[in-house]
Amino acid sequence: MKILFLDQSGKPGGAELCLLDIAKPYADNSLVGLFADGDFRKLLETNHIPVEVLATQAIKVRKQSSLFQALASLGQLTPLINKVVTRAKEYDLIYANTQKALVVGALASFFARRPLVYHLHDILSTEHFSKTNLRVAITLINRFASLVIANSQASKTAFIQAGGKPDIVKVVYNGFETKNYQIPEIDVQNLRQKLGLAEKFIVGHFSRLSPWKGQHILINAIAECPENVTVILVGDALFGEDEYVQELYQKVTALGLENRVKFLGFRDDIPQLMTMCDLITHTSIAPEPFGRVIVEAMLCGKPVVAAKAGGAMELVEDGVNGFLVTPNNPQELAQVINTCVQEKDKIKKIANHAKITASQRFDVKIINQQIQQLLKREQRKN
Repeated sequence: MKILFLDQSGKPGGAELCLLDIAKPYADNSLVGLFADGDFRKLLETNHIPVEVLATQAIKVRKQSSLFQALASLGQLTPLINKVVTRAKEYDLIYANTQKALVVGALASFFARRPLVYHLHDILSTEHFSKTNLRVAITLINRFASLVIANSQASKTAFIQAGGKPDIVKVVYNGFETKNYQIPEIDVQNLRQKLGLAEKFIVGHFSRLSPWKGQHILINAIAECPENVTVILVGDALFGEDEYVQELYQKVTALGLENRVKFLGFRDDIPQLMTMCDLITHTSIAPEPFGRVIVEAMLCGKPVVAAKAGGAMELVEDGVNGFLVTPNNPQELAQVINTCVQEKDKIKKIANHAKITASQRFDVKIINQQIQQLLKREQRKN
């Protein structure tokens, strides 16, 4: 099967890392078309996956864009759509991996007469999208997509509640190459020494720096924890959220936590950093579609505490393979962190259980088989 994969980003976020794994089995006769250049292109090339950057400038539409802003982007989208239509005629299927890819892919599927599959990595609700973007997404999916692959039950439910067709959506969780999370102990110790954290209890947070990702909640929580507890924030602003980053720095200073909170920016050694941590936190204040960081923490054999909403509730069973706390509640988060500091043997058992079950449940080979079966079914239908 020849597939034209489409993705809007030049940066390797969660949806892009998922696409990387999905595209690998089709690398010999498929193409990944990107709407922006960047490190994701380089990552695809490193993995010998054919890739082409189809757009010369970023599409100026955000999740919260108004109708006017959306209409203003049409002139920019037209050349891109024409290019995708031309490419799509060489392939059997269009696979849209992000919302902007959905818009372009839906119109291209109509003109090129190729079936469209949409991989839904979002909670389609007004907490994450403007009403305009939400309405556009649902309309395009219902009209043009023959299959929607949702990354969680939470994503599927939100899609249907927003007006999406229930008969075209299937849930397939993200897959992970489990061997990538097996890090030698000597590497962990060396990294602790290099970062000056050898004797610290390290709490990690891994995501872009954004208000809805809730780094401020973790900083507030740490102020109520013992002096030995140190936070590493891995990630940086992506979508014009630099003001929030400055607010985080100001909060750290105001609380006197300059020596206990480290901003590490974007890193390419995530498994090593996670394995170095004693605890990994997920603090999103709006429902998360899946929670890739949660599974990665489990695969590294680390205890994870997650916000009790969205896809996280499908990954974490409180007190069994991790901990769930009320979103936007730093006091509750601080209590769990302090419990992890004090009851290390109990916490280690929970983390080991999480590692075993996550390795079985989210193995990329099993997940890719599920997706391949769905795509073959679509090919037979068309």
